[in-house]
Order: sequence, then structure tokens, then C-alpha cells
Amino acid sequence: MKLNEYPKAIAQAAQGINELDRQIAQLRQDIAHQEGRADLVVAFETTLKNDNQRRARRFEILDENPEYQALQFKLIHLATQKANAIAHLEYLRNQFSVARLEARSAIAEQLIGLETPELVGL
Repeated sequence: MKLNEYPKAIAQAAQGINELDRQIAQLRQDIAHQEGRADLVVAFETTLKNDNQRRARRFEILDENPEYQALQFKLIHLATQKANAIAHLEYLRNQFSVARLEARSAIAEQLIGLETPELVGL
């Protein structure tokens, strides 16, 4: 990749992470909605006598809900994608830094090469 292409690639990688963040936030809202529905069911079950029974019933409701399970799985998948995207972004940033250092080094070597005849007295 050329030095001038890195900023665009870095920006695109950052935008990809932002999109993953948006998707994760949406999933968390959907999960919260499912949990709220379970809480609503538990709240009106008069046979439940204490908090432990209510928590157990809530867990049972959510555990039996295939939509909730799918949302949880997707959240894990997106979190993994985000971690990989962050690693890729850092890789691009590091590559850009190395490329800049190499370019500066090449410029310095050219300047030294130009000054060498003057130092010799030619």
C-alpha cells in the first residue's frame, strides 16, 4: 500500500468499527426487550414466592426463548468481529507509522548522499 492510501484505509476501518458498535447497541436493545418481556411474565406469576424463584423462572423463560438465544449468539459474534476490526485498525496504524519512518529514512539517506561530495571537497 502506498503511503497516501493509509489514511483512507484507516478511516474506513474506523467506520467499520463504528458500524459494528451500532449493530451491537441495537442487539443490546433487542436483548433488553426480550428480558423485559420475561420480567413482565414473571411479575404476574403469583405462584412465585421469593426473588430466587422469580430469578429462576426468568432464566427459564429466557433459556427457552429461541429468539433470545439467537440474539445472544449474534452479540457474541459481533463482539468478536469488533475485536478483530480493532486489531486490524491498529495494524493499519502501525503499518502507516512504519511506512512514514521508512520514507523519512529514505529522504535522509538521499540528503546525506547529496551532501557527501561537499564534505569531501569536490
